Amino acid sequence: MAKDKYPDLPVVVTFKTSNRSNAKTKQKVIRNRNVDEVNDINTKIPGIPECAVILSIAIGERFKDKKNEPLW
Repeated sequence: MAKDKYPDLPVVVTFKTSNRSNAKTKQKVIRNRNVDEVNDINTKIPGIPECAVILSIAIGERFKDKKNEPLW
């Protein structure tokens, strides 16, 4: 798939590594692909296993989890 002319915004993928209720929720920020390539079923993304349950796909930095940043 050719790289389309999309804005250079990061794609944030929120996923769980298994379908169990106590599985940890993780986030992966992908900067070198657009949202269509991430959403494609045939695309392999390093860091996200094949059996992962994808909860959400968002575009932009503000969707990153900001738990580790200071409040001030």
